[in-house]
Amino acid sequence: MTVALRNDDPWALDHAHTLHPWTQFGTFEREGSLVIDRGEGVWLWDREGRRYLDAVGGLWCTNVGLGRADMAEAIADQARRLAYCSTFVDMTNEPSARLAAELAALAPGDLNRVHFTTCGSTAIDSAARMVAYVQTCLGRPDKTGLVAREQSYHGSTHLCMSIGKRRGDRVPEFRYQSEGIFHLSCPDPYRRPEGMTEAEFRDALVDEFRALLGRVGPERIGAFFAEPIQASGGVIIPPEGYLRAIWEICRENDILFVADEVVTAFGRIGHWFASEDAFGIRPDMICVAKGLTSAYVPMGAVIFSDRIWEAMAERGERWFTSGYTYAGHPVAAAAALKALEITREEDLLGNAIRVGDRLLERLSALRDLPLVGDVRGRGLMVCIESVRDKRTREPLPDEVGEARRIAAAAEAMGLLVRPLGHLNVMSPPLILTEDQADGIADTMARAIRQVADELVREGVRLD
Repeated sequence: MTVALRNDDPWALDHAHTLHPWTQFGTFEREGSLVIDRGEGVWLWDREGRRYLDAVGGLWCTNVGLGRADMAEAIADQARRLAYCSTFVDMTNEPSARLAAELAALAPGDLNRVHFTTCGSTAIDSAARMVAYVQTCLGRPDKTGLVAREQSYHGSTHLCMSIGKRRGDRVPEFRYQSEGIFHLSCPDPYRRPEGMTEAEFRDALVDEFRALLGRVGPERIGAFFAEPIQASGGVIIPPEGYLRAIWEICRENDILFVADEVVTAFGRIGHWFASEDAFGIRPDMICVAKGLTSAYVPMGAVIFSDRIWEAMAERGERWFTSGYTYAGHPVAAAAALKALEITREEDLLGNAIRVGDRLLERLSALRDLPLVGDVRGRGLMVCIESVRDKRTREPLPDEVGEARRIAAAAEAMGLLVRPLGHLNVMSPPLILTEDQADGIADTMARAIRQVADELVREGVRLD
């Protein structure tokens, strides 16, 4: 049946025709979507003219802020000069070549080679395939197993969803690859066993990895995939020394370490890359996207070591048969070069640390409120975890949906945060000011109090 719709009503058009990523069908069919009309800096306006502070930063990605004339001009200039150029086999373009050199200069160690993709998911997917390729080139065709962690998110291709394992992402209607993919415990200090120190927790996690290698055999494990900070899993900051210890085990066993820095790269926690500067490791590959172009144009990349290149290119006889039509897109590369320039010239790395410290300090004061079990973060990525019982850290039943209710209350007050299970996560643009950070904290305090009062009136027990 064809439904006649007003062609000037985006809400109705969207409601009638669009399947959104991660659609919850009941909610969507009842309420439809919030239609955003424009953005400027950290602010969004809906079609009714209501203004929101976007503390989600799009999806961890609008680093330099929205509506920038300098970004628009860089994109338009490149589109006029060269709107598209294939980068397959032996063709390139100037912005793509310049961006590859820029990323190589910023990346740690000998990560001097770049494989461009279209987003974070295709970067992770490409890295996983590159693992099998290079291990085979090194004479180890069976060394293709992949290790990741519980509560990790590595993208939404079939392979990426199989590598990641975040609660809420795995649904029974989809099938996931399990053969050759292994998952270790989430390194979440807040959820460590009672009575265990953080150092003991770290050692137990490292021992778990060693035990996995003992069961499976290091000759069958090709790579370890890790977000330095597990973003969508709840801004999980691992115990001190954990990533370094895992990286050293990987080096001992010729296991490639793949850092998923789709969120953390380009300033999110105050560094170009978190791996070495924040955690003291030099990965074999780093996967990036999001802040690379500050979300003005889709783009991703795998930045990898000279050693990997040399193994794949040995004798010059092989073909690397993987890539994407829009890889190294000249307009996307021009946007990335401009976003990196802005990040450097406006000291957005430093701002992420300064304002991030202020935001975390203000939000940490909310631990005294009902529902708030933990507040954690680094730079401009922060999470508030809700619990029913602060002492036992027991969560509320899923059907209560307190995080979603907190987000809805905050939205009504002009603040956008992202509910994920029992979490509310925030990743505002790196241009955020201290006054805006204070506004986020004040609004979250009001929203949490409001929802806690509602739950108590509904008979939900909070301890």
